[in-house]
Amino acid sequence: MVRTGLDRVFESPVMKFIEGSRVGLIANPATVDSDFRHAVDKFAERGEFELAALFGPQHGIRGETQDNMIEWEGYSDPALNIPVYSLYGEHRKPTQEMLDGLDIVVFDVQDVGTRIYTFIWTMALAMQACAEARIPFVVLDRPNPIGGEWVEGNVLDSRFASFVGLYPIPMRHGLTIAELAMMFNAEFGIKCDLQIVAMEGWRREMFYDETGLPWVLPSPNMPTLDTAVVYPGSVLFEGTNVSEGRGTTRPFELIGAPWLDAARLAGALNSFDLPCVRFRPCHFTPAFHKWEGEICSGVQYHITDRKRFTPFMAALRLLSEIMKQAPDDFHWKQPPYEYEYEKLPIDVMLGNDEIRISLEKGVSPNEIEAQWQDEITDFKDKARKYKLYD
Repeated sequence: MVRTGLDRVFESPVMKFIEGSRVGLIANPATVDSDFRHAVDKFAERGEFELAALFGPQHGIRGETQDNMIEWEGYSDPALNIPVYSLYGEHRKPTQEMLDGLDIVVFDVQDVGTRIYTFIWTMALAMQACAEARIPFVVLDRPNPIGGEWVEGNVLDSRFASFVGLYPIPMRHGLTIAELAMMFNAEFGIKCDLQIVAMEGWRREMFYDETGLPWVLPSPNMPTLDTAVVYPGSVLFEGTNVSEGRGTTRPFELIGAPWLDAARLAGALNSFDLPCVRFRPCHFTPAFHKWEGEICSGVQYHITDRKRFTPFMAALRLLSEIMKQAPDDFHWKQPPYEYEYEKLPIDVMLGNDEIRISLEKGVSPNEIEAQWQDEITDFKDKARKYKLYD
């Protein structure tokens, strides 16, 4: 079984930094060890240091906010009588006031291996704040649930930096949360006092269900590992008027809208013989979010080999086909999106406007993919020196 940073922290050399300190902990519901014990409980019971403040990312420290752009406010923890600060609301970067009195900040939040997932950017902003306050920052490492061998998608253009992509990394980055922290710190000028508690037993080819660790929803619409596998591509439908399956039991695996022809769409997609995925025609009625209460026609992803499946390219092909089949009904979602109020959400998610423009011109996804191969090669070369588990 894999042992996470949380499983190992109290036996690691990092304890020398934590002992005698007032500690701030950034956590959420998935911040549990291999025995389902939450980090807050484990830290609160220790006598070598004082747990002095808690911080929570998007969806709340308890996972209480369902959707994107639903902010939450801080409060006082009733059991511990310490402040709980929101990093998804008025502030996404810890303020000096939040950090006052703390000697060290610990980050332990489960990522899902996709650039657009905001937790890694909460980490980056917290690292920036700690660098400015001269407070050490500790990352307890966790598995990349969709593996550490696969990298896919274009690298973000810095002109499109946002809270779903601050730094130039691909959509599927293939790194763990601690490896990302090391890369952010060295490559993008954060320069905080960064300490890492690495995992034990994790290998890059592992998917999460091969680790022996319990799966706890990282966020409300990430219910299963199957969701995480398709998410690096199907998340793009958040930037359209097509349902990405929110409000169903299979978010990001179900894609559809009332005006699509399910059989025609599935037939066209399957004719492309995309690697290791079949699209099944289906109908669903979202209980909330887009097309709430309306019957949507569309497709469900069925992955036949997740290690050869390319989620980003599959989603581009699906997006391209929907645009072709329903040109009068399909629309891009308008701003705002994740604190970006001017650029189109799809451009913010893609990290450039070139892919959208190419799709609008009818350029094939294969031709679009060829445009970012040099970027991917450069990223892989740069990322290699931050890999902890090779």
